[in-house]
Amino acid sequence: MKSKLMFLLFGLLRVTAMGQELPLLTVSEDQRYIVTQDKKPFFWLGGTAWELIHRLTKEEIDLYLTDRAKKGFTVIQTVILAELDGLNTPNAYGVKPLINNDPLELNEKYFELVDYVVKKSAQLGLYVGLLPAWGDKFNKKWGAGPEIFNPQNAEKYGELLAARYLSHNNIIWILGGDRVPENENHYAIIRGLAKGIKKTDNRHLMTYHPVGGKKATDYFMNDPWLDLDMFQSGHSRMAKEYQYVTASKKSVTKRPVINGEARYENIPDRFWENKQDVWLDDADVRVSAYWSIMAGAAGYTYGCNDIWQMYETGKEPVISARTDWQAALQLPGSSQMGYMKQIFELIPRQRMQLDQSLILNDNTENESYMLSAIDSGRQFIVAYTPTGNPVKVDLSKMKSEKIKAYWFNPRSGKIKYTGDFNTNSPHEFKPWSRGRGSDFLLILTAEDCRIDFEKLND
Repeated sequence: MKSKLMFLLFGLLRVTAMGQELPLLTVSEDQRYIVTQDKKPFFWLGGTAWELIHRLTKEEIDLYLTDRAKKGFTVIQTVILAELDGLNTPNAYGVKPLINNDPLELNEKYFELVDYVVKKSAQLGLYVGLLPAWGDKFNKKWGAGPEIFNPQNAEKYGELLAARYLSHNNIIWILGGDRVPENENHYAIIRGLAKGIKKTDNRHLMTYHPVGGKKATDYFMNDPWLDLDMFQSGHSRMAKEYQYVTASKKSVTKRPVINGEARYENIPDRFWENKQDVWLDDADVRVSAYWSIMAGAAGYTYGCNDIWQMYETGKEPVISARTDWQAALQLPGSSQMGYMKQIFELIPRQRMQLDQSLILNDNTENESYMLSAIDSGRQFIVAYTPTGNPVKVDLSKMKSEKIKAYWFNPRSGKIKYTGDFNTNSPHEFKPWSRGRGSDFLLILTAEDCRIDFEKLND
């Protein structure tokens, strides 16, 4: 209990300490991570709140943003022209975003609420991953649409948005919106939107949110406006999130990699198969997140099926939503993402490289697949075991005659010192429980390491 209170207190201090002027974000010199303008590491811990602007009142927006900020989130992903009939169904104040669905005729009353979200987020220390429009507005497919964009008005719309939000440091532009650009016109629309924004705004990072199973670089590999390679690993227990990261890092164009939409908490596994016998939970969220970060992703976005759509009793549920969004804020996965961010901010994440040769056990690519990484100075090894299987580690790769070993519990955020070991022979480390949901992060440090891990237990 004391640990949880300290975690919440840390979040509150973070909230009150952050003013409206957050630092701008940029790409690190090695093009692997995101840093602030003064070169401090930035951990992208996102939350999908796609319908935040479209469905919530200011008071509800405050509730959501404050909760995420307290839990250590750094980015909120939301949409101006929203997915759930965002053009023709008014927001909570009875206002639609556009006049006659013309993207060049912005409804000022609606955009005042967008402004509010941007400013309130900044006050709470949050960046806004802002989608100008959901993908059905250029490629309807299964969405509500209508398709309102062409290359010319997309560019002009981008200019309007860029001018409006240029001075706000906490903007990250996210184009796309769960769609594949299927023809030349679609590509021209996205590139037109990017061009319109970039005419005025070269201050903010930009990426593309693709459909499930795809990366932004699958479509826009050589586009200069694409700063981050965002992928959507999707809502399946079978997803191998690390494969997207390693594939992106093999690209000739180097960009930080973000898992922008992954296994949602409280959603039917592989919902598109219309089955509801298995629901994804916090264990799925953790595996998805740790696989992403361990493989070298610069960030991870948490999602919950009830929260992205801001589901409430009495509303039509999308994808079998079953929990009021305010209650869903307290599902365990979101707090556990804050714990993950805490531990990866303590260790030298930016110097870590995935190295599977460290693991000497049999390591089949299934739900128990273990990942390991070592830092460039050979002072740290981390290994993630999703189901608590023992981890046999080649300690000879450490640049230290002795190492200290710790087990970090992703469920509680607590850490346990397990002893000192010589590095002249391999050692098998065994966590204290096994099975689905019993995941652990093994941390090995050089003997003279000065990181105070014990503060996680305060």
